[in-house]
Amino acid sequence: MTATTYSSDVPIARTEPTVAVRRRTIDSLLTAGGAVFAVVLFIAGGLLMWGSNFAEDYVYDELSSQNIVFPPAAALEEEGRTDLVQYADETVDTGTEAEAYASFIDGHLANVAEGQTYADLGAPEREANAAVEEATASGAPADEVAALEADAATITGQRNTLFKGETLRGLLLSAFAWSTVGRIAGIAAWAAFAAGAVMVVLVLFGFRHHHKVVVAEK
Repeated sequence: MTATTYSSDVPIARTEPTVAVRRRTIDSLLTAGGAVFAVVLFIAGGLLMWGSNFAEDYVYDELSSQNIVFPPAAALEEEGRTDLVQYADETVDTGTEAEAYASFIDGHLANVAEGQTYADLGAPEREANAAVEEATASGAPADEVAALEADAATITGQRNTLFKGETLRGLLLSAFAWSTVGRIAGIAAWAAFAAGAVMVVLVLFGFRHHHKVVVAEK
C-alpha cells in the first residue's frame, strides 16, 4: 500500500509494510484445529455412550427388581386392551414396557371414583369424615352413623387405591423417560463418533496437502 505525504510542497512517497502469511501456516492451523475438534468429538461420543449405557442399565435394574408382570393375553383381551397383548406374561424390565404398563394402570384408575384423581377426592374425603364426626357428636341414630362411616370408608379406599396406582404409574413413566434419554444419548454418541471419523479423514487430507505445500515452497 502506498501513501503520499507532503513536506515543503514536495510529495514524498511512503510504503506501508504488508504482512505475508504463508499457505503452509494456514494449512497447519486448520489441520491442528481439525485434530483438536476430532478429539473433542470422540470424547463427547464416549461420554454420551457412557450416559446411554448407565441409563439403560439403571432402568433395567430398577424395573426387574420390582417383578411387575403383564397379565395373560386372555385377561388383557377381556379388558379390551388388545394393544397390550404383545406384552402378555412379560416381566416389565424396559422403558417401552414400563410405558405400556403405565397405560394399563391408567385404564384401571379411570374406573375408580368415576375418573377422579387422588387430589380430586381430598375434599370429599374430608367432608365425609366431618359428617361422621358431626353425626356422632349430635347423637344421630346408629344406622345413620354407620351409613356415613361406610361412605367415608369408600372414599378413603378409593383415594388409597388412586394414590398407589398414580404413584406406580408415575414411577414407570419416569423409568420410560430415563430410557428415552438414554436412547437419545446413544444416537448422539454414534453421531459424534461418525463426525469424529470424518474429521480424522479431513485431518489426514490436511496433513497430506500441508506436506505438498512444504515441498513446493522449498
